[in-house]
Amino acid sequence: MHERIERRTRRASAGRWLALFLGFTAIGWPALASEDHTNNHTRPDGHAPIGVMGDHTHAAGEVMFSYRWMRMRMDGNRSSTRHDSIPSVIGTPGRPGRFLVVPTDMDMEMHMVGAMYAPHDRITLMGMLPFVRLSMDHLRRDGRRFRTNNERIGDVRAGALITLFDDEMHHLHLNAGVSIPTGNIRRKDTLPAPLNRGRLPYPMQIGSGTWDLMPGATYTGRVSWLSWGLQGIATIRTGRNSLGYRLGNRIDGTAWAAVPWTDWFSTSARVGYSAFGNVVGRDDLLNPNLVPTADPNRRGGRRLELFAGVNLAIPLGPLGTHRFAVEGGFPAYEWLNGPQLETDWSITVGWQKAFKGLPAL
Repeated sequence: MHERIERRTRRASAGRWLALFLGFTAIGWPALASEDHTNNHTRPDGHAPIGVMGDHTHAAGEVMFSYRWMRMRMDGNRSSTRHDSIPSVIGTPGRPGRFLVVPTDMDMEMHMVGAMYAPHDRITLMGMLPFVRLSMDHLRRDGRRFRTNNERIGDVRAGALITLFDDEMHHLHLNAGVSIPTGNIRRKDTLPAPLNRGRLPYPMQIGSGTWDLMPGATYTGRVSWLSWGLQGIATIRTGRNSLGYRLGNRIDGTAWAAVPWTDWFSTSARVGYSAFGNVVGRDDLLNPNLVPTADPNRRGGRRLELFAGVNLAIPLGPLGTHRFAVEGGFPAYEWLNGPQLETDWSITVGWQKAFKGLPAL
């Protein structure tokens, strides 16, 4: 009971801070309307918030490199919108519950290196290489605790951004991406007796094991004192992996607005929605009655998140202009096929640098 009250208090406090942030932004808009900000990528809000990828295209011959560090914290379990207490999942020594083991919290950390190159004014190619680190704490019915870990190169993403429309105020492009199954799906870790060493469950594996199509579209707009955008991306799994299952398909949509307070500093607010399905098929080495994370029917859900960010476009002399950004968020609504670990917060920090003058078509 105290844990649930504390969690609601943290989220209410975060909501108040976000409301203050949005109010501060709204108050400042009229004062910025008279400023002369050019309509190009040199604006601090010329790109979407750092948590959005595939948001912009480049002119022919341009190259951009990027680095992102992402961290997500999950704490406590949820079924639909209801918080699940630990006894409700594993029971007590005298009254067994549905499972022998319950995950209590999880940390996900990702380092992502990206590159973009535009061979043509209407085509921008992109690729992303992630390194993922996962850690999950568990509690057994007998009171023993243990932790599982996994860290590896994840699934590489590649794709093209195809411009459909672009003028001084509006821009629209298609996102045509693919996720390449370079991440491991057979990772094992040492578990306490009598479980011994075994295969890690679905959310602790780095990769999907399947070639995944990632179609979508992105729209952005801007005036002198404001920029905004919308993006929708689907992840469509193709076939099943070598272990006989595939992760659930998902849809991610987001909308944002940003205000350039100066020529080098802007703030942003964003809302994101995700819907993701259960695992189809199963890994035969995982026992779905042992722990919820091994049950393929307890992986789906929906999530609505709120984000706030800061974006900097800083000229560094002969090194040109570098972009630095940070964005943090938390769920405002979360529905899960549980028991399943619920998300508490996430943060993304990043750097971007564009270069000109490479060959173009």
